[in-house]
Amino acid sequence: MLVPDRKAVRELLTRYASLRIAQAERRTPATARELDDVSYTLCVMMGTSDISDAIAKADVLLLTKERSAAADTDGENGLTLVG
Repeated sequence: MLVPDRKAVRELLTRYASLRIAQAERRTPATARELDDVSYTLCVMMGTSDISDAIAKADVLLLTKERSAAADTDGENGLTLVG
């Protein structure tokens, strides 16, 4: 299975959130179209047909990466330190 680029996923999530806020403040056809496009793209990238599922999968993808990176920098990468 292909794993989506985390940076692209993070950018799409940020854009999705911004568009949802813009929609809540002032609904326009242009914002609605862009929100639909971003939602569709997130669904395709995450392999889902529902935006809620896509967001949940994107969150897991980003959290998994962040935890892996933190573990590697904290010395928890499976290696023991002898002091």
